[in-house]
Amino acid sequence: GTSRQIPQTIIIGVRKGGTRALLEMLDIHPNIVVAATEVHFFDWDENYVKGIDWYRNLMPFSYGNQITIEKTPGYFTSPQAPGRIHDMNSSIKLLLILRDPTERVISDYTQVYYNRVESHKPVQLFEDIVIKNGVLNTKYKAIQRSLYDVHMEKWLKHFSLDQIHIVDGNTLIKDPLPELQKVERFLNLPSRIMSSNFYFNQTKGFYCIRSDGRERCLHESKGRPHPLVNSTVLEQLHSYFREHNARFYRMVNHSFDWH
Repeated sequence: GTSRQIPQTIIIGVRKGGTRALLEMLDIHPNIVVAATEVHFFDWDENYVKGIDWYRNLMPFSYGNQITIEKTPGYFTSPQAPGRIHDMNSSIKLLLILRDPTERVISDYTQVYYNRVESHKPVQLFEDIVIKNGVLNTKYKAIQRSLYDVHMEKWLKHFSLDQIHIVDGNTLIKDPLPELQKVERFLNLPSRIMSSNFYFNQTKGFYCIRSDGRERCLHESKGRPHPLVNSTVLEQLHSYFREHNARFYRMVNHSFDWH
């Protein structure tokens, strides 16, 4: 009685915002099934040309009462993704998880840094990438990805605000349950995720998941220590994002506790 369904909900981003944690935590819910990998269907042309049947075949089997969710953080910053998703299903529900833009930039750098170290490639200090000739390098991809207002504008051309639920990534890490309960309500699902589904792992410094008699934590690549960043550079980043954040708050009618 199961079949593969095109997702009724997509986690569209943002990279290093907590998308994996959100997906794993939603997977606790009996009415949710999740795609195992990031599909990159709507943001990579080489995948999009393979067609909707190719996309559906990458989804898990589900029952009629279950919602299929996939997550690809690259969708949020992709110029093509909003229109393509709208063409597939104009009434789809979208989940967007965001965190403080400066923290997100540092986390983005940290992931690339560790990947380069593991591949024995040369690495640069954070400050040497972010500051060029004494000024902020606003062309740096990690900074561009944190301009939430710029990207949100593209999504709001195709979807109404009530189709996009924003999850506070900073809160999800500190206190997951309230954020997940908001998602349950947004998806019109019965309340099934409980506080007993989480326990704080002192070693890792974040919450892990307990469900179906099993305990699991996010991969060790998550929650890696960030570099200590020069306070002047931090202030330059905060100052640069301030106006973008204010514009984003106005767009979504909601403020966040960001610098």
